[in-house]
Amino acid sequence: MDVVALLPRLHLLRFPVGQAYLWRDGDEWTLIDAGPAGSGAAIAEAVTALGSDPRAVRRIVLTHFHEDHAGGAQEFAALSGAEVLAHRLDAPFVRGELPGPEPVFEDWERPLHERAAKLLPAGGFARPAEVTELAGGEVLDFGGGAHVVHVPGHTHGSIALHLPRHGVLFTGDTVAASPVDGSVIPGVFNLDRARVLAACGRLAELGPETACFGHGDPVTAQASRALANAARG
Repeated sequence: MDVVALLPRLHLLRFPVGQAYLWRDGDEWTLIDAGPAGSGAAIAEAVTALGSDPRAVRRIVLTHFHEDHAGGAQEFAALSGAEVLAHRLDAPFVRGELPGPEPVFEDWERPLHERAAKLLPAGGFARPAEVTELAGGEVLDFGGGAHVVHVPGHTHGSIALHLPRHGVLFTGDTVAASPVDGSVIPGVFNLDRARVLAACGRLAELGPETACFGHGDPVTAQASRALANAARG
């Protein structure tokens, strides 16, 4: 796992598939997404290397239920005592009560998904028994007030997190950066691509300066313009 400093309060955690983010408020931290299964110990080591105890991470906010984002949540929660939060429409899949719906693949997405799946650990992952359910519209107690934005499309319960005081937006997999040229694009492997495009437009209207994606390099300047371009498909 690579740890990349983006802003004084913000670090990216890059896994073989997908990425997560650590946000710091004084002595407290928030983890946005948790990587695939097997990531819990590596996240704890990263927090320790940044000069804090893993127990300083108060919450794990999951942008959606997919394994490359939720697989490490229970592992790290067990190490840190952090609360796990997810949208109410994705929470049953995070807890493992129901199987999550499969994406509606475009033909060109299938080989990409097959390659990504080979990089994920086999055998499933530990599920958190307790998940605090969100509905969208909440303001969480980090980053000067983190606004929960419900952006269905990638999954029914996908969320973004907007920190208006800092101009930072966490998009989950609603938006991505292309591994080919770094351009900002709508997310892939979606349940409803039309809703994803609409969500990209809504996120652009928030006016973020920095946008942090579930896949691909973040945009750290004029992110709203890049998001508006992504909304055009």
